[in-house]
Amino acid sequence: MLDRVARPAVGTALLTMQEARAAETGDDALATLRGWVEAYLMRGHADLGRTGAVCPFTRQAAKLDTVRLAISPAGPGDEEEAFRLIRQGFSDLEAIPCKPSMRHFRTVIVGFPNCASPEGIAMLQAVQRRHKFYSLARFRMIGFMHATNDAPGLWNPEFRPLRAPLPVLAIRHLVEQDAPFAARHPLLLGPYLLRFPLAGPKRLLAYMRGGG
Repeated sequence: MLDRVARPAVGTALLTMQEARAAETGDDALATLRGWVEAYLMRGHADLGRTGAVCPFTRQAAKLDTVRLAISPAGPGDEEEAFRLIRQGFSDLEAIPCKPSMRHFRTVIVGFPNCASPEGIAMLQAVQRRHKFYSLARFRMIGFMHATNDAPGLWNPEFRPLRAPLPVLAIRHLVEQDAPFAARHPLLLGPYLLRFPLAGPKRLLAYMRGGG
């Protein structure tokens, strides 16, 4: 069980994977978050329904050193604090250094170990909802993972890919490979086709025909 994160002044620093590894203190929340990214997101899974990593995007981003991790001390009653942190995360995403051609691999992943309760989950869901149109207008994706997330997998509906050992909000760029998500979420379809007017329709058609 994760120890409750102490509540210092909210200095939620974004760390590279290497910095996170160096800053860990055993079984703390940062170690749990980094371990989940490396051992789950960046690897294959027998129940995924396809070959490759659970999140190929994160795997490639880690190779390019464009992943940033953070741990927030926010609890269920700190919605505005969590909201400000995630809103800042969109700016932090743009500040991650990389080659111009690799900008779409930048990602920010924030763990909320003090929000594992139903109240904490509900609070973070509210934060995600409040950023729905903000993220779509900027061609960004905001995902929410937690231990009881029941969202089905795209290739195996019995698989639960969005489960994590602690609540996590992640921000990343909308990419061409997001066609399966665009096909399933009407609000995302418009921004996706606007962002990828030529390749997007082909990706969507291939997905709907079963080509992935």
